[in-house]
Amino acid sequence: MASGSCRYRLSCSLSGHELDVRGLVCCLYPPGAFVSVSRDRTTRLWVPDSHCFLPSNSLFPFLGGNDHNICIFSLESPAPLYVLKGHKNTVCSLSSGKFGTLLSGSWDTTAKVWLNDKCMMTLQGHTAAVWAVKILPEQGLMLTGSADKTIKLWKAGRCERTFSGHEDCVRGLAILSETEFLSCANDASIRRWQITGECLEVFYGHTNYIYSISVFPNCKDFVTTAEDRSLRIWKHGECAQTIRLPAQSICDGIIRVFTESEDRTASAEEIKAFERELSQATIDSKTGDLGDINAEQLPGREHLNEPGTREGQTRLIRDGEKVEAYQWSVNERRWIKIGDVVGSSGASQQTSGRVLYEGKEFDYVFSIDVNEGGPSYKLPYNITDDPWLAAYNFLQKNDLNPMFLDQVAKFIIDNTKGQMLGLGSTSFSDPFTGGGRYVPGSSSGSSNTLPAADPFTGGGRYVPGSASMGTTMAGVDPFTGNSAYQSAASKTVNIYFPKKEAVTFDQELNGTASEEKKLTEDDLVLLEKILSLICNNSPEKPTAQQLQILWKAVNWPEDIVFPALDILRLSIKHPSVNENFCNEKEGARFSSHLVSLLNPRGKPANQLLALRTFCNCFVGQAGQKLMMSQRESLLSHAIELKSGSNKNIHIALATLTLNYSVCFHKDHNIEGKAQCLSVISTVLEVVQDLEATFRLLVALGTLISDDSNAVQLAKSLGVDSQIKKYASVSEPAKVSECCRLILNLL
Repeated sequence: MASGSCRYRLSCSLSGHELDVRGLVCCLYPPGAFVSVSRDRTTRLWVPDSHCFLPSNSLFPFLGGNDHNICIFSLESPAPLYVLKGHKNTVCSLSSGKFGTLLSGSWDTTAKVWLNDKCMMTLQGHTAAVWAVKILPEQGLMLTGSADKTIKLWKAGRCERTFSGHEDCVRGLAILSETEFLSCANDASIRRWQITGECLEVFYGHTNYIYSISVFPNCKDFVTTAEDRSLRIWKHGECAQTIRLPAQSICDGIIRVFTESEDRTASAEEIKAFERELSQATIDSKTGDLGDINAEQLPGREHLNEPGTREGQTRLIRDGEKVEAYQWSVNERRWIKIGDVVGSSGASQQTSGRVLYEGKEFDYVFSIDVNEGGPSYKLPYNITDDPWLAAYNFLQKNDLNPMFLDQVAKFIIDNTKGQMLGLGSTSFSDPFTGGGRYVPGSSSGSSNTLPAADPFTGGGRYVPGSASMGTTMAGVDPFTGNSAYQSAASKTVNIYFPKKEAVTFDQELNGTASEEKKLTEDDLVLLEKILSLICNNSPEKPTAQQLQILWKAVNWPEDIVFPALDILRLSIKHPSVNENFCNEKEGARFSSHLVSLLNPRGKPANQLLALRTFCNCFVGQAGQKLMMSQRESLLSHAIELKSGSNKNIHIALATLTLNYSVCFHKDHNIEGKAQCLSVISTVLEVVQDLEATFRLLVALGTLISDDSNAVQLAKSLGVDSQIKKYASVSEPAKVSECCRLILNLL
């Protein structure tokens, strides 16, 4: 659909799916085609004028969300090409980016970044299900929307900003530009945001949960769909058109296409059939979608002789004992029936036979015993309600475990004999989305479903091997990524990376403890002997007693510990000291203590020496093994020091990253490389010192050398655009030379 000045009308209704359709996405080929995914566990490709079309040579993703996996299929085989494993609960949203990257959101409260068949990063920070994800046009920026009511902006794997404003679960995201995006939520609002954090505008129009939002091509107009059975077109910040649908939550398995083009408008017979289907739907007055209704005060059918005042205006009339809802069409200058209103008779409890509970009438009020001998809970229910939604609300209200959802819903169905008003079995609402109801045993979803979790699926399509779609730089070999052929005279010699050995700090001891905190004379003698052994490269090994005194000194109070840290920083390079502190038995305690000194509010001297000690650990086998095992936690804490102004700390942080890069160059751990790339990208944004910058560049070059996956990941994070400015640095020359070599690889 293209955005224009005309009104949208039905173009066609596509039948094929057996259950509700949960997501639609446009595809590049064939032109005008789109892909649909359904709760019937099928994916279909639809082509204009051909209906459902299944080409034999296409690749496209299949979302197998309930089994916690993402499956990538070829239509040539029923077996998946890839199965992306890593999430611990249903995968409910996807977004594809440049260079073959994929972003996924899950009920497990995390989002994950994938490259081909590998998980590169896990984005942690939300406290509830991640229902919406988007990759922004600016490389390295990603958005996640969650049931915790917040949106988070991520750069290079780190949360840069949290957007608060929605009053209920965030359900959808849409990108307007490099600096603006839209969000929709269960609070029935749409918000326009700047990535800097400001909410620029709030749009209202829907009367119930808004499930999805999408922007029209080449403009800022957008379209939304919601639980109020409507699709709304928004132009210039206003709701320009409301299209009512005959199925709540679009759960009848039919895809409806609407168009502005008169040439593609459905036939008069098809439109009449659609309106007839719409008029036969039922609207529950208790949803609030039509406002408060008093049937006795409603006008009769003669009220429809008066024209409406705006597109989508709703008017209720009384026809005998029935209440009917109509919507005004400006284009056709007539009222179109959109359904019969149920639950609005105004009958009393005595005449209706209904039960009064908390001031309201219900068809049933059940007493539910959750625990034997425990209190009973009241569960009010109307036959117009969805049993799963009623069960979900009951569990939420009484703070009960959501694992009872299926059990309570089955109790309701059994005791009401499945009575339901509406369109039939396919119009049941999902307890989390209001969509098609969940049927026990129909999916492999785990029973420990998170509260407010959502089986809603969708997002951009992921194409394996699409990394090659990136722009090739001039002078770069399209097959190897290396620089183009040059004559021997002009060839640049790479003396910077890949680095083969760890980098260490070898400065002398630079401090002493205060008098009241000094060790005994004997203890100091032992420390002096250790220092002498290290500085003189003596073949003699430090004794167990000496090492015990060193550990005692390292645990001095924070105010005076830095001299002991300086000794430790030098001593840890000695093989026996390295083995003593970094072995499997003592390593965790040793690492944990040093990590505690990396607190951003701590003393810079301690931060610096702790980082340098970690760097020097890499020279020993035990130390390197410990550093690799503690990598995720250590780098996460170390990067918090990036915001300071101490250039020596920046150099130490860059060196720590470089030493990790040396290790990962040897074993090609792509997840480890991803974290290092994230650290490099993040620190490069704030570091000013050129020595720290140089070490980060060497780390980057070491990581991406001889690894096409790492090259693609670096490009997806936008590292190439970050480092271009260093290509013009004149002094020291090593910075610009190293930068140009890296750009050739990218």
